[in-house]
Amino acid sequence: MRVRDAVEADATAVASMTGRPSGVVRDMIHDRSVRVATTEEEPAERDDGADTPADAVAGFVAFDVRDGVVHVTNVDGTPDAVGRLFEEPVGFATREGMSVEAVLPTDGTASKAAASLGFEAIGSGPRIDGASTTRYRFDPGESE
Repeated sequence: MRVRDAVEADATAVASMTGRPSGVVRDMIHDRSVRVATTEEEPAERDDGADTPADAVAGFVAFDVRDGVVHVTNVDGTPDAVGRLFEEPVGFATREGMSVEAVLPTDGTASKAAASLGFEAIGSGPRIDGASTTRYRFDPGESE
């Protein structure tokens, strides 16, 4: 699994995970820090006849910084991808001396991945699409 910056070409794959229109996802890619986890598929033939590996998007994480806190604004994907992707905002926050906050579905892959990295549940979050959420926080200075 490889993690890289998201590009516009990833919008369709990310849109299929979120159920959002590709245009909305393209805006997210431009407005936030977005990383994708990819797996290499069988080589695909390019227009020039050469073979090149094609990336399959296994997950993504979007985050930004507001008021000195890194906010995970969206995350989705396979359990392995989500676990690896949470390392991106945590690493950024650790380097910059910031905390990380996320609002995640109560029962899901993302909440398990966050807990495994040391995030602590700090209370209920807003209902999103009718589902309950939990607020999580990670303070790098407290985990050392």
